[in-house]
Amino acid sequence: MKKRFTFPDTYVVIVIMMVVAVALTWIIPAGQFERVKDEVSKQMVVIQGTFKYIESSPISFLKVPLYIMKGLGKASNIIFLVLIVGGAFNIIIETGMFQSFAAKMTKVFSNKEVLIIPAFSTIFALACTTMGVNTFIGFAPIGVIIARSIGYDAIVGVAMVCLGGAIGFSTGTFNPFTTGVAQSIAGLPLFSGLGYRFFCLVVFLVVTNIYIIWYAKKVKKDIRNSVVYDLEMEDKNVNVTEQKFDKVEGKHYLILLIVIACFSLLVYGSQNWKWGLTENAAIFIWMGVLSGFAYGFGPSKVATEFTKGARKLVYGALMVGMANGIGIVLADGKILDTTVLFLGNLLVDLPRFLQAAGMFLMQLIINGLITSGSGQAAATMPIMLPVADIIGMTKQTAVLAFNFGDGLSNYVLPTSSALMGFIAMVGISYDKWMKFMWKLFAIWIVVGSVLIIIANTMHYGPF
Repeated sequence: MKKRFTFPDTYVVIVIMMVVAVALTWIIPAGQFERVKDEVSKQMVVIQGTFKYIESSPISFLKVPLYIMKGLGKASNIIFLVLIVGGAFNIIIETGMFQSFAAKMTKVFSNKEVLIIPAFSTIFALACTTMGVNTFIGFAPIGVIIARSIGYDAIVGVAMVCLGGAIGFSTGTFNPFTTGVAQSIAGLPLFSGLGYRFFCLVVFLVVTNIYIIWYAKKVKKDIRNSVVYDLEMEDKNVNVTEQKFDKVEGKHYLILLIVIACFSLLVYGSQNWKWGLTENAAIFIWMGVLSGFAYGFGPSKVATEFTKGARKLVYGALMVGMANGIGIVLADGKILDTTVLFLGNLLVDLPRFLQAAGMFLMQLIINGLITSGSGQAAATMPIMLPVADIIGMTKQTAVLAFNFGDGLSNYVLPTSSALMGFIAMVGISYDKWMKFMWKLFAIWIVVGSVLIIIANTMHYGPF
């Protein structure tokens, strides 16, 4: 009897991708552009026309374990964030606060549960118009608890938080890290072209919600339709219908206030005080400890539950770090500039009617190599803008193509810290996520291509 193909473990997938990246450093010639600091964006941007080939720096295959360690070191902040959030939420979950309020919400939204999905996704889409999706990784467990309480699965819980944020970030409405940097390099007024970007946000949000709701209804009809059916069976004890917590206690209101206060401080600090992952992790420590004490747990109980929660997420946390090693291999092999130049030149040779969509697809590919939004803008916009001039595309359309390319692929790439952080937080493997996500991503590509073609056709401006 022929064995059925089994998708490899996520660790195996990451190592294979790292080996492929190492192989590319032996195949693609090394090259680099000269760079200068842009005074407006404060980014080191490439100087068009200065590309030159340099001595190759191929990476030894024997160094793959070394790059795994480098990736873990580079991603240490997000690794510890995942572990700390896991520990903090395990304390809160043990109090029963989330389960009790989720059960109450289920009764309030009886027969209207489907409204929760667009409500959540819209909130996070609007929040991520000005900040990174990473800020909201800690909301994933809340989304999962709420989704499970109304008969959905963990995928729905993560999707309505993560993908809502993805749309807000990827359309670049007010994003200073992507749109702001790209427009400054292009010489465009800051956040100009807002109307069409907001229209794109609405279109993507509607399409994404329809897809999530379609999947959620399938799961509610029969849990065996869930792509994480095994996980749902393993974590059945998390479902509120299986818990002893069916009544909201007075102490739960106090814990809810603590959680809301901490999340409010986290969002405000990220927006106004430039807090990063380290400060966010510290807030989660306060959230877990204060919630435990508010429920009456002693210090030892708090420590025990924190450790239990962190332990569950070690697999996912290491997955995030390992994936970071791929980008380091490509950078050390000095093949990023060569690849960007090749893709830019390839765009000129495409048929005219495909060139606008082609720029979007090129940026999607480049995002697999340069995962930093501002870094990708600095590396690609000085190359793509002259190409846009050659093919008759406005600078504003080129920036929009960059926005879509930089943002949307972050939710299928294992090198994306945002994606890997979200799925690690709730124990979803990469292959299970992709089983859910690949169709939506294909839809995103089609929708994005159409929107870019429309922008190009109407000479989206100014400039």
